[in-house]
Amino acid sequence: MPALPKEGSIVVLTGAGISKESGLDTFRDKDGIWSRVRLEDVATPDGFRRDPARVHAFYNARRRSLAEGDIHPNPAHQALARLEMEWPGDVLVVTQNIDDLHERAGSGNLIHMHGELLKIRCQKCASPFAWTGDLGLEDKCPDCHRVGSLRPHVVWFGEMPLDMERIFEALEDCALFVSIGTSGHVYPAAGFVQTVRARGRAHTVELNLEPSEGASLFRETRMGPASRLVPAFVEELLSR
Repeated sequence: MPALPKEGSIVVLTGAGISKESGLDTFRDKDGIWSRVRLEDVATPDGFRRDPARVHAFYNARRRSLAEGDIHPNPAHQALARLEMEWPGDVLVVTQNIDDLHERAGSGNLIHMHGELLKIRCQKCASPFAWTGDLGLEDKCPDCHRVGSLRPHVVWFGEMPLDMERIFEALEDCALFVSIGTSGHVYPAAGFVQTVRARGRAHTVELNLEPSEGASLFRETRMGPASRLVPAFVEELLSR
């Protein structure tokens, strides 16, 4: 069985569990977001076509919570930023989260495969823009100046995640794949460990509060809070 590497590239997948300890709601927990609102209404292209005002209100509330609330990176985010800075090889963080906590912690080599809450996108010219305030039907695209064409820069159910070619290239080359705080229910991210396992050379580790749907596919699993597990794991890697 491959051991933890001393060099080579690392791909880290993060999910809602890493941000929950910073005060952000998860989606699939029993008291998570999908227990309070139907995903079909606020997280699908059809839902946006039916009631764009409702969708804007949902994401406006989440944007305000992220920007104005007492939300900060936790030790897990900070440890991954440290890993990127000190590891003798490439470290790519692929996050399913749409918050900006990895950036705030200092991660630079980062892919938001499900989009970003603090960005919007024009449906006409496809241009993305930073956006920290509320968004409504009356707002105009900063690029093509169309009114009512803006939407959250978030990947909804039924849409293709972002930067998949770059992600799979990194998975093919990595010496270590680490999954942190993910449920293992949402594809294609849930299948990343199988992509890495098919090569047979890389070590795979799950760090999670409880076993994910695909926990048995990992060569190593460690259970506990991300804010405790991730800093300890990074320290172990960097001390090798």
